[in-house]
Amino acid sequence: MTPHPTSSAPPPIRPAVAPSLEVNLTRWLAVGSLLGLVLLGLAWELALAPIRPGGSLLALKVLPLCIPLAGLLKNRMYTYRWVSLLIWLYFTEGVVRAYSDPAPGRWLALLEVLLCLTLFTACALHVRLRLRHGRRLAPQAAPPPQAH
Repeated sequence: MTPHPTSSAPPPIRPAVAPSLEVNLTRWLAVGSLLGLVLLGLAWELALAPIRPGGSLLALKVLPLCIPLAGLLKNRMYTYRWVSLLIWLYFTEGVVRAYSDPAPGRWLALLEVLLCLTLFTACALHVRLRLRHGRRLAPQAAPPPQAH
């Protein structure tokens, strides 16, 4: 039995197109607000207004925020999508603690809420802009064949 030669051509190579200024802005806004949330969570629970004097294990809440950092830095669309869902857990914590914590913790919780809203907005805009940009670059679909 002889192997059949394959005549499939390699897929066409798309030219690399630099992302627009808006896409880059939303990317760095998302990365910055995510890093801000990580730093805020650590500082809050270890030094600024910990639940217990000397810090608490609640600082470990920032570990899930470290996971998507690599995906955001590599510009992976899927990461932007799921981060925009994950962030609502931290938003909820910020709202609850802004309502229930005394003064220093209250202000930190409001900052957490602001960073969460910034991250969500940046992720949502990033996905929308990249999809819009991708549709502009996609080749026009061939017209359907005419019936004879």
